[in-house]
Amino acid sequence: MLTGRGEGKKAADCLRTALREYNLKFGTILNDPDLASFRALPEFKELQEEARLGGEDIGYSFRRDLKLISEVQAPFRGVRRFFYVAFSAAAGISTFFTIPRLFRAIKGGDGAPDIWETAGNAAINIGGIIALVLLFFWDNKKEEEQLAQISRDETLSRLPLRLSTNRVVELVQLRDTARPVILAGTKETVSLAIKKAERFRTELVKRGVLLVPVIWGEGRAPQMEKKGFGIPSKAATSLPSIGEDFEKRTESIAAKSRLKAEVRFKAEVVSPAEWERWIRDQQKSEGVTPGEDVYIILRLDGRVRRSGKGMPDWQQIVKELPPMEALLSKLER
Repeated sequence: MLTGRGEGKKAADCLRTALREYNLKFGTILNDPDLASFRALPEFKELQEEARLGGEDIGYSFRRDLKLISEVQAPFRGVRRFFYVAFSAAAGISTFFTIPRLFRAIKGGDGAPDIWETAGNAAINIGGIIALVLLFFWDNKKEEEQLAQISRDETLSRLPLRLSTNRVVELVQLRDTARPVILAGTKETVSLAIKKAERFRTELVKRGVLLVPVIWGEGRAPQMEKKGFGIPSKAATSLPSIGEDFEKRTESIAAKSRLKAEVRFKAEVVSPAEWERWIRDQQKSEGVTPGEDVYIILRLDGRVRRSGKGMPDWQQIVKELPPMEALLSKLER
């Protein structure tokens, strides 16, 4: 298992070289179960961020995949950009012919155009160009923010959990089978929230709720450095085998490992420092002070459904979430 900073850096350097020089696909790093322990390290996040930005020629395929997801979520962005460019070009051409007319109007004389009408046309054209350019850059900024959010969702999906059966899985393996509810805060606050959730246990289980407590500061405890590359044997047996299509393997494991209500109700985070880092990044993106007590409810497809400060109102969550067998839950998958 990779636990030392030095080992993680060496692994990241090797993978970076493979991405740049040997055409390794970033999807392999995301999906290979033997790299599960690496994905729980900060070096993975750094490498993923490089790939998202397309740095050092390592991120073309990953950034392309992110853009495809982004286009699905915002299908009219390309159309808007086309109109921004087309209307800017039209306004630019009109301005090109209006400026000489404006000079003649200012100069005056016989046959000179009306100065106020010409100046108004020039102002409209120039104002339109400025507005369209600003909209274009605003759209680009929103796309980068969306790509960053998709990347954060991908990072979240690779964070590991230990279920009550001692099975270690990545969050992605619970897609379509559970709605994780992340509870991040002090030990006292999170413990109280879990205690309150016990009152609604039956209804929450019907809705696939899986409690994921994250205690601030738990991930800072020193860990014993182990040698080797890969994951512990218990975790390895719970993850998909190499050589098959990842999505099919995930579906197969999900179908074969339908956990009982007792098993699905609560899980323990593995690599708590990385969970805490992800939550703090999510807080920054939403304008919340990092380190505040928060809860995050995920959808069945693994994306963030909603979040809030403090701990959740379980009665409200029972009303909000449909049972797993309901049509709305099937549409969410």
